[in-house]
Amino acid sequence: MLQSMSASMGWAPPAILETSVEDPGQEATRTALAGGASAVLVAGGDGTVRAVSEAMAGTGVPLAIIPSGTGNLLARNLALPLDDPLGMIRAVFRGDVHPVDIGWAEITRPDTTTSEHAFVVLAGIGLDADMIANTRPDLKKSVGWVAYVDGAARSLAGAKPFRVVYAVDDAKLHSVKVHSMLFANCGTLPAGISLIPDASIADGGLDVAVIQPSGPFGWLAVWRTVWWQNSVLRRTQAGRRMIELAGQSRSIRYLSGKAAEAAAQEPAPIELDGDEFGAAVRIRCRIDPGALLVVLPAGHDVSAL
Repeated sequence: MLQSMSASMGWAPPAILETSVEDPGQEATRTALAGGASAVLVAGGDGTVRAVSEAMAGTGVPLAIIPSGTGNLLARNLALPLDDPLGMIRAVFRGDVHPVDIGWAEITRPDTTTSEHAFVVLAGIGLDADMIANTRPDLKKSVGWVAYVDGAARSLAGAKPFRVVYAVDDAKLHSVKVHSMLFANCGTLPAGISLIPDASIADGGLDVAVIQPSGPFGWLAVWRTVWWQNSVLRRTQAGRRMIELAGQSRSIRYLSGKAAEAAAQEPAPIELDGDEFGAAVRIRCRIDPGALLVVLPAGHDVSAL
């Protein structure tokens, strides 16, 4: 279909470029762009989408996502069809193009070396990265995103808080013990779970979640906030009023700004869009507003983005 539609639109035959362990997508994308690609289609999981997006940021060339992974987080946050690859191929030729934000994470390693990488959904330091590291690849293949539940159970058993010093928009420094800190470009997970409810992929802002459960029921409080308050109550006006009256949870705190950073006393694991990125002593995240053009089906509702 891709070849026939390209021909009918007067485009050159599409170039098919494969990713690999050595090149998860950046170099293949740069090759496509250097060859004059009018659009880039990516078929893969969150890691591949992240890598391709990294190379496409700021190029002005639209990116079409054909969800083919376990979580398909960016596709979910864009409300794209998850089971209609032909529809997304058609959208490249007859759909809409919309600018969205992309995040950048500067990671400082224990040896003081630094590197910067893109993320399209969220970056994290701490337990969330441990959870991803403990998720079994064979289980992901057989049961999909539910495998992360197993990874979470493995991580929670030995989870210990660690101290970080963090700041949002270079404001006041805060020193706290956390289990995890998340830096979000958007915040919806599979099963309609709203991890960070105010995160928007098109608002030019960065949303931060400081996760610090306290006491024996701390994780229950985190789950109640993420599932019950964020994913259920926020859908109605009465529910939102209930959340206002209850106040912010002590176990998970939400902040927002343009940039944020966290420095750990000891090296802590890092993840970007569900991929392990090793251990770091510091992470600084920022948002690049509207730097990524994404292909959407014709008439796609963008009001909720």
